Amino acid sequence: MPISALLARIRKLIPTRNDDHYEEIVRGFSLGTLHPPQGPMSDRELARAIADFLKDAPSAESVGNFGRRLDPSSRL
Repeated sequence: MPISALLARIRKLIPTRNDDHYEEIVRGFSLGTLHPPQGPMSDRELARAIADFLKDAPSAESVGNFGRRLDPSSRL
């Protein structure tokens, strides 16, 4: 799945009051620290990963945890 399509799915699941979280995800993809899932990810799986990510302020640790949910083989 292209990153743009994944970001569109993520944007729909992150409330606008959490734009800082969304921007951190966008930054992670642009810097190459986040990678799209290697296989299909259901909306439910993605929603759970985002819900966990939104629990804390955006940080290197929370982005790393989110990245591991997207791509378990990630070394983040």
